[in-house]
Amino acid sequence: MVDRGELAAFLRDRRARLVPGDVGLPDTGRRRTPGLRRQEVAQLAGMSVEYYVRLEQARGPNPSRQVLSALARALVLDVDERAYLFRLAGAQPPPVRGVNREITKAVRYLLHGLAATPAYVLDAKYDVLAWNRMATYFIGDMASLPEGRRNIIGWMFSRPDDDPHWDDPNTDCFTRHSVADLRASYARYPGDPDISRLVTTLLGTSPRFARMWESREVRERRAFTKRVEHPLVGTLELECQLLSVAETDQQVMMYCPEPGSATERALERLAAGFPPPAPEHVPPLSAPLGPVRRA
Repeated sequence: MVDRGELAAFLRDRRARLVPGDVGLPDTGRRRTPGLRRQEVAQLAGMSVEYYVRLEQARGPNPSRQVLSALARALVLDVDERAYLFRLAGAQPPPVRGVNREITKAVRYLLHGLAATPAYVLDAKYDVLAWNRMATYFIGDMASLPEGRRNIIGWMFSRPDDDPHWDDPNTDCFTRHSVADLRASYARYPGDPDISRLVTTLLGTSPRFARMWESREVRERRAFTKRVEHPLVGTLELECQLLSVAETDQQVMMYCPEPGSATERALERLAAGFPPPAPEHVPPLSAPLGPVRRA
């Protein structure tokens, strides 16, 4: 259903925010009102001025998806604004084209500031994009691996189907939720070549992944608690908290100890005294070990 009043107001507001230079038009001097003229927006969108005026006056027809896409380009809308425009017009927003791998400055500052907390950044297909020094004690130093091998779900299913590792019900639970989260990403980014390639590869190499994938469970990742047997500091119980970054659809994974606990003291020892390990000295699949309970 079209919300004509809000659609009209949104178009007027976004038009008023632009100046000719924003859209490649010449500056013709001072204007009586701020923003682009209606005829300029109509020209940029490839439609008649009369049609556009009717939209801004909340008396136009239901705009097609092609018209909405043209208006989004003409008004230089970002991803969120474009989605909002489509919803106002009663249409499904166009899918996001691909997984975002750009790390914002704020997220990099966050990783740097977590001096005693292991933390790393995952994109929608579970690639590790960035990490702090403490994270290397749990996932190794990813800088020594090519980007194509920095995928946590790939690590999970690199073990044979009959490996005793899979006998742990907590590991099985964690893995199922990860596959269900990957399926949610598969739906958010239809046709994304990297996600499709990962799924296709795992379907051909891991019968266990194939069975989980065919169950068609869909579940976005939630916080959980897990136990890690670490070779340097022993048993750790960690609250694994996910911070979602809406701007990029990424997640910051943080391993948080209970204040005053033995785990907190162990992490402080790691932060203060041990050199970061090489990947071959990190426990296999230590990052995706199963939770001891769901949060």
